[in-house]
Amino acid sequence: MRFIHVADVHLGAAPDHGYVWAKNRGRELWESFRQCIADANEKKADLLLIAGDLFHRQPEPHELKEVNYLFSTLEKTVVVLIAGNHDYLTPGVPYAGYPWNENVVCLFSPECERVRLPELKTEIYGFSYYRQEITDPLYNDIVAEKNDYFKILLAHGGDARHIPLSRERLANAGFDYIALGHIHRPQVFIRNLAMYSGALEPIDCEDTGPHGYILGDVQRRKVKLSFVEKAQRQYRREDVPVDENDTAFSVREKIAGMIQQTGSQDTYRITLTGQRDPKFRADIREYLKCGRVLEIEDRTVPAFHLEELKKRYQGQLVGDFIESFGDAPQSPVEQKALAYGLEALLYPQK
Repeated sequence: MRFIHVADVHLGAAPDHGYVWAKNRGRELWESFRQCIADANEKKADLLLIAGDLFHRQPEPHELKEVNYLFSTLEKTVVVLIAGNHDYLTPGVPYAGYPWNENVVCLFSPECERVRLPELKTEIYGFSYYRQEITDPLYNDIVAEKNDYFKILLAHGGDARHIPLSRERLANAGFDYIALGHIHRPQVFIRNLAMYSGALEPIDCEDTGPHGYILGDVQRRKVKLSFVEKAQRQYRREDVPVDENDTAFSVREKIAGMIQQTGSQDTYRITLTGQRDPKFRADIREYLKCGRVLEIEDRTVPAFHLEELKKRYQGQLVGDFIESFGDAPQSPVEQKALAYGLEALLYPQK
């Protein structure tokens, strides 16, 4: 048996709102999900497990129709899904009562339910959110029935406001695999048992690193897991070093070169680091034009040659200021205080 485990697709979200490239990001979420469906056919997956937050909010009828069409293109795959804290169910919403294709199983009860798939000799457990926040550890009391079926738990949560999880309880609950959603970075929760697939496509600048889905192959109730990278873009945090020889133009070239080398398709938060010429001023507005840059933080400090300055300004305010730090500033805080103080004294802003 082979399955694809995906979560936090967030169809309907609009990442990077307000930026020039944002208009296409919402479409890219749909395209990545379409490619995931295509992969299920290509890889001949028996199951597509969706561990909550398929939608970013309650979906509109036309969005449900689009997703249902994609599900209809699956040649042999059974879809099993739950609603998470973003697309949580309320009475009467279209999502709750939608007439899905025959290959779609929705575990849309607020209480844990089980679907049995005899042809796969597999049972899947799960329940859905009916409000945005659930602080009770509801998965603590879920235990798999003892039988010879392969048993999967679909679960969404893992923080204080969204169903806290107990590793010990889950490890002893009798499941063969636990497909987790809610945390957007792919990660192991319990080795060889419980995995967060992470968001299929990153939707927030904190969602750094690769994104995609989990592919699982089951033989004799043993699971072999692999991560399949699928996202079209990544959010990246990158440092760009600056030194005394740099100018506004050279720093811009450094940023543009880093983006070109690392990946021009990705989205960046950049930090300028190092010691700069005291007269240097970072041209942040120009640097933001170098690519898909969300923000640039200037953490550089001015480079001063203390012995030379002490001799030049001996007996003056600048010299006395340097002397007040003793032989040399010790801590990073003292070093910054000295640098910023000298910058203010020597090069006051006009």
